[in-house]
Amino acid sequence: MTIDPGPSTVDAPWPVALLSNKIKGWIDRLGSVWVEGEITQWGLSGGNVYGKLKDLDVDATVGFTVWSSVKAKLPDDLKQGDRVIALVKPNYWVKGGTLTMQVFEMRHVGLGDLLERLERLRQKLRAEGLFDPARRKPLPFLPGCVGLITGKDSDAEKDVLRNAQLRWPAVAFRVVHTAVQGDRASGEVTAALKLLDADPEVDVIIVARGGGDFQNLLVFSDETLVRTAAACVTPIVSAIGHEADRPLLDEVASLRASTPTDAAKRVVPDVAEELSRVQQARSRIQSRVTSFVVTEIDRLEQLRSRPVLASSSWLVDSRAEELGRYIGRSTELIDLLIERSRTRVGELRSQLRALSPQRTLDRGYAIAQLPGGAVLRSEKEAPVGTPLLLTLADGTVTTTVTPPPTTPAKAR
Repeated sequence: MTIDPGPSTVDAPWPVALLSNKIKGWIDRLGSVWVEGEITQWGLSGGNVYGKLKDLDVDATVGFTVWSSVKAKLPDDLKQGDRVIALVKPNYWVKGGTLTMQVFEMRHVGLGDLLERLERLRQKLRAEGLFDPARRKPLPFLPGCVGLITGKDSDAEKDVLRNAQLRWPAVAFRVVHTAVQGDRASGEVTAALKLLDADPEVDVIIVARGGGDFQNLLVFSDETLVRTAAACVTPIVSAIGHEADRPLLDEVASLRASTPTDAAKRVVPDVAEELSRVQQARSRIQSRVTSFVVTEIDRLEQLRSRPVLASSSWLVDSRAEELGRYIGRSTELIDLLIERSRTRVGELRSQLRALSPQRTLDRGYAIAQLPGGAVLRSEKEAPVGTPLLLTLADGTVTTTVTPPPTTPAKAR
């Protein structure tokens, strides 16, 4: 029976063995637990497996041991990079002062669980509008510099560079090598996206990986990576899988390419095709212009062949007779109008003469005017002795008003 030495103090410190035993006791009370993580180290030694298990979200790692007796019961395809769940019991080794997890069971995380988590994240990001097609940036027709994020010396890198340079030899690349699977991949790809997006010379970014199984491609569905890609101002082409694979990066990218080769073909135009199009366009333009010129020449020839342009005198000749008729008719009408006017003038003259004072004087009448020039209209205006001026038909005479003669009385 171990006697408890009591609390540890500066005067009564615990022996290391006591501390180690207390730690082991605390850990042993934890018992067996199921944990989930990613295998980041898997090594065989003497039939046993010694490895490390990393948390899926934060930077936390524990070592584990699989004894040979247990290993025989585990799946044969377990390896580094796999996402697994394991039944472990913490084991503190007092002599070495190390903590390890003794594995009793280990299996791959069910595909259904991964798909469910991926779908929840997909719905979350879609609800935030990150998958809205209006957010996608148009690709440049001819990028001056293409950013490429891919694994070092990978087939994906070779496919992109080779096909792009075959299509447009002058294209420039800025390549950033990153891990494309494993626990470091999402962080490195995210950092590479930020680096290339901040480079003003990079016109488009290709993220390339030569396919892989579903679990290996989950790194490209990392929430931080996807949000970083959505925030980039530079267009992004996702070329990290084949037709059956749909990582979330595909949803926020400006363009999804089925393969790295497809990405190169869709980002960089084919110089031969473009030259052919230019030649075709030049041929069409030349044909159109030639056709237009020929048509206009024909129209000019037709216009020149018309009588009005062939001889200018035809217009006068064709209108001479008609013009003569118009002149003759105009002369007749003018003469008729003059004769009618002359007759009317004679009639008006006769009427005027009939009404004029001269005609009245010609009939023997006279106009009497007072000394002031006023016309005498009443006998009261001219008393006896008033001088008068009489205007006759052929001249004037003067006279004086005299009393009227007396009438002799009749004999009785």
